[in-house]
Order: sequence, then C-alpha cells, then structure tokens
Amino acid sequence: MSAFGACRMLRAVAGRGWRPRSSKPAPSAHASRPGAGFSFELTDEQKEFQATARKFAVEEVIPVAAQYDKTGEYPLPLIKRAWELGLMNSHIPESCGGLGLGTFESCLITEELAYGCTGVQTAIEGNSLGEMPVIIAGNEQQQKKYLGRMIEEPLMCAYCVTEPGAGSDVAGIKTKAEKKGDEYVINGQKMWITNGGKANWYFLLARTDPDPKAPAGKAFTGFIVEANSPGIQVGRKEMNMGQRCSDTRGIVFEDVRVPKENVLLGEGAGFKIAMGAFDKTRPPVAAGAVGLAKRALDEATKYALERKTFGKPIVEHQAVSFMLAEMAMKVELARMAYQRAAWEVDAGRRNTYYASIAKAFAGDVANQVATDAVQIFGGNGFNTEYPVEKLMRDAKIYQIYEGTAQIQRMIIAREHIGKYKA
Repeated sequence: MSAFGACRMLRAVAGRGWRPRSSKPAPSAHASRPGAGFSFELTDEQKEFQATARKFAVEEVIPVAAQYDKTGEYPLPLIKRAWELGLMNSHIPESCGGLGLGTFESCLITEELAYGCTGVQTAIEGNSLGEMPVIIAGNEQQQKKYLGRMIEEPLMCAYCVTEPGAGSDVAGIKTKAEKKGDEYVINGQKMWITNGGKANWYFLLARTDPDPKAPAGKAFTGFIVEANSPGIQVGRKEMNMGQRCSDTRGIVFEDVRVPKENVLLGEGAGFKIAMGAFDKTRPPVAAGAVGLAKRALDEATKYALERKTFGKPIVEHQAVSFMLAEMAMKVELARMAYQRAAWEVDAGRRNTYYASIAKAFAGDVANQVATDAVQIFGGNGFNTEYPVEKLMRDAKIYQIYEGTAQIQRMIIAREHIGKYKA
C-alpha cells in the first residue's frame, strides 16, 4: 500500500464514528457501553492503528535507527513518512482537519513507534506536546491557523517552557513578556527544547506579572510564537547521551514581538494551560517508555534462546529465565498503567494521579528492563554492534523529561494524601 493510500485508510478508519472528538470524552470500547464492565480487548479500529504503527517501526525505523543514533542527524524522512501514514499529530481535532484521536489510541501508536526508536518517537511526540496547549486552550481561529497547518504539511512545533534555571520548578521561569500596545515583547532564554531547531512555531510560557510574589496561577501567560519571528536565536543541537536523533536546543528570545491575538485564553492563564497539557501528554510518554522496554525484552529473549553456555541455551538457566520473567512482569504492568491513565482522561475525568503514576513507573521500568537486557547480552550488550546498549542510553531520559521521576512522586503523594484530607 502506498503512503497516501495508508493515510487515507487510517483517516477512513477514524471516520467510522468510534473515535473521540477532542472536546468530548472518548467513546472507547470501555466507555461507550455503560455497565459493560472492564474489557482488555482493543476495537478493530484500534488494532488497525496499532498494526500500522508497528509495521512502520519494524520495517522502516529499526533498520536505520542505529545510523541515526551514530550521526545525530534529524530523521526527517521517517518523520515525513509517519506524517503520510497518519501517525503524527493524532490529537488534532477534526475541525482542523485532524483525526481527533483520544489519548488511548495515541498511546497505542506511541508504544509501537518507541519500539522502533525512541529518538524518532520523541521527535514525533514533541509535536503532540507543543500542540496540546493550543488544543486545550486555543480559540477557533488559533486552532485552525496553527493546528491546521500541521495537517497540510509535515511541520514540527515545540513546547518552550524549560529554562536553564527552571526545569522541574516551572514557577521559577524568568522569561518575561511585556505588553506594549497590541503586542507583547518577549525576552528570555529556554533550554532543552525538543524540536527547538526544527519547529515552525512554539508554545511559550512567559511571566507577564512583574511581581515576584504573584502566584504561579496568575503570573504566567501562554503564547503561540512563530519560529521565524525576528529576535529568536536558536542554539546548537545538544549531543545527548541517548535519543540522539531528536533535536534538542536552547533558544534565546530577544525583543521578540508577539501579537495579542496569539495569547492563549488570556493573560495569567499560562501556568494552568502548561500543566494541563501534561495530563494528556504524560500517558503517551509512559507508552514510549513501555515501547522501549518491550523492545529490550524481545531482544534479550531472542538472544537468550540463541546464546549457549555450559552446553545449553542461556534461557534454560534459571538465573536468566527469572530475569526475563521479571522484565515481562514490569512491561505488562507499565502498559496497564499508561492505558489506565489514558482511559481516565478520555472518559473526561481529571487524570493527574494516574498520569504521574504511569509516567514514573514506566520510566523506571524502561531503565530497569534495558539494563537487564544488557546484562543478559553480557559482553555483547556493552558493544555498539548490538541494539541493547542504545536502548539503555535512550531509556534514561524517561526519568527526566516531562517531569522527573521525583516530581512525579511529589504529585502522586499530593494527590494521594489529598484524598484523605478532603
């Protein structure tokens, strides 16, 4: 099937009425039949999305992933192909020409993409993170202008929040936006921005209240900023430990003028928008971690069946088979965690608690399973000719970006204890 034929097929599948519109709870296989109870069976349409993403990952991503890792080159051909297949921008509502998939369906796609290469997956997921504030808070004009163009051609966008001195401490952001007439003038510096050098536009969080004592819920404003605006300086591509083909950069904003029409919701609403986006994007991040862990488990299992010591395959040694059993347990449980978090948000409920559990647990699992895979490979696992050392390097960022493992535990504790104080 041709790329455009596959894309038309996916769009046709999405048009059969099973999927959610972005503004409504998802009529998923679970939520659409009240009283039906739990079901772990995917719908036929969900299976088609999953199968398409899996085929793309296995046949097109895996064969070139190691080369992209070595060169650090941005995987533009793969990104264009994912866009053609309908595997990018899955959250964009159909009012803007998108598929309007629910978080659950997006997670299914993300897990498969991450199985192929999490560097590629992160570049694609970076679009979802950048788009999410516009999806949840943009007016009709903003959505059609900025989300619509993502459907028309394979463009990238970015989420500009993190700064050199404000990562987990979002309230510590120093970038300022000063209103002058019908414009805002933005000055500041952002850091570790995924797709920073490839984005067509940014979601940017800046301080609009000069009072340092102003609460975060009123001090910051969210803006849509054209990436080609005068005054924007894009830094060098960072050479990271893992996910090397993902484009990560620092960005400086010097007297960048943004029209007031590009403010999301209103002045002072930015912090709530930025945090609200995480409830919808953390489940896919967790799904990416699960995809990596599943790949590590598969690679380790295949190797254990082939490698022989003491006259038999190492999989027959209890020390190895028990490691594989532990790895399999973790993968299955992490998958259930992200699916629960995705299901909750698609059902129209606040999923902060479950999203943080999924993100924290899956991130830890990705690191544990990748490390165990290297151990099962032994000396070969430490060698770049085998795939598991890359998986181990790629896994670490899942405990850091979109909220560190420690921040997730702070959120989980707050949400948990809050239930008893209510």
